[in-house]
Amino acid sequence: MPNYYKVMLGKKSVYAAQGYQEGFIGVDYEIPQDLTSELTEDWRDFNKKFVPVYLSGHPDKTRIAAGLACGALWTVCKEIQVGDVVLSPSGEAGKIMVGDVTGAYEYHPGQVLPHRRPVKWRPEMIQRDAMSEALQNSSGGVGAVINLGKYKEELASLSSGQPQPTVIVENEIVENLAAFQLEKQLEGFLVDNWASTELGQKYDIYTDEDGAKVGQQFKTDTGPLDILAISKDRSELLVVELKRGRVSDVVVGQIQRYMGYVLDELAAPGQTVKGAIIALEDDLRIRRALRVTQGISFYTYQISFKLNAVTGAGQ
Repeated sequence: MPNYYKVMLGKKSVYAAQGYQEGFIGVDYEIPQDLTSELTEDWRDFNKKFVPVYLSGHPDKTRIAAGLACGALWTVCKEIQVGDVVLSPSGEAGKIMVGDVTGAYEYHPGQVLPHRRPVKWRPEMIQRDAMSEALQNSSGGVGAVINLGKYKEELASLSSGQPQPTVIVENEIVENLAAFQLEKQLEGFLVDNWASTELGQKYDIYTDEDGAKVGQQFKTDTGPLDILAISKDRSELLVVELKRGRVSDVVVGQIQRYMGYVLDELAAPGQTVKGAIIALEDDLRIRRALRVTQGISFYTYQISFKLNAVTGAGQ
């Protein structure tokens, strides 16, 4: 089965119509050179070379912004394979173009989005409101390039017009499927309501220059972390992981790996790195593990609802 990616065609999809008419996806990031001989198999090697190049041309940007830019560039030029499927917002509210990648990387100097891949666009678009809430949260407005591989079954059904299959959990060690499903939805809710949470009083979700919350599903060399935040005084980075029903040892080890990556690759001199685990229920095993682990907090959340009587409805 092909993999699926979201690729924005310019800020606010300004080049979506051109990409559709001319049959391509592309990115820019103001690195004006042919990358054909530079596309290493490992994105970390690519970033190691091109993050300094990006920063030399954008001295006002952070290492995080540089890493995001170079990672997105490598994904479009190298990671996406011929036969993979791309989704690009059309610029019309709620309509998403779907296309099949038909060729390798091409450089088009002097053109908009010069780092391109040829695409055969399908005649029918996907309606955003037909997507599951989790897919809408993952694909909606967070970063210019996103790997949507976790939703390939749903996207295959949407793009073929067939009913959606039962949700399949991929690449997760899950001991509680119900908690996984709740915590998957929690991610979007937490991002949308961040300012009203305890964490939001001290931290902001990391955003790019356009205000997109690129700190959600932030790419690292051990997988995407759920939320990357930065303190309001810019002195501290925070890694937030949802338990997602996973066994306790897995989530504790995962957040430690993410924190190590952030410390090694993203933190500026003098910045500290902390972590926060959020779970549906209290977990003695997590609390025991964190007793001998510094810099990681543990939170639980609760779900509540109330019934509102509708007047005149059979009362």
